[in-house]
Amino acid sequence: MKIRFAALGLASAFALLATPLGANAQVSVNINVPGLVMVAPPPPRYEAPPPPRGGYVWVPGRWAWDGRAYAWRRGDWRPARAGYAYAPGRWVEDRGGWRWTEGDWRRREARREMRREREWNDDHRRHDRGHGHGHDRDRGDFCPPGQAKKGNC
Repeated sequence: MKIRFAALGLASAFALLATPLGANAQVSVNINVPGLVMVAPPPPRYEAPPPPRGGYVWVPGRWAWDGRAYAWRRGDWRPARAGYAYAPGRWVEDRGGWRWTEGDWRRREARREMRREREWNDDHRRHDRGHGHGHDRDRGDFCPPGQAKKGNC
């Protein structure tokens, strides 16, 4: 009988020791998302662009991730595309890490149109600030919300 109690006591002691260990256990899962770098890139380096080169666009240098660390890649010349402007790539924060978004070519017309619209808005904001009120209905530049899309202004 004494042996049974000793065995039972020993089993209880192990059960008590195992409980706190199980309650404090932590699980760490490292999910590798392709293209996602968990280390922030260093600040960009300034590269003085070389003198203009006819028919080419200068693409600035960037930090590139080689799987272990960042390495600087110098800027280079790319053949220009008629009617397009080059928008450089950039590092974007994503899901707790960083992802490189490649540069691409954007139509110049869209860019020019956006600039015109921004300038128009700036001019009207300046005008509104100077007169202390909103659009002047008497000048004819007022259009109620939603009416321009319907062709009413």
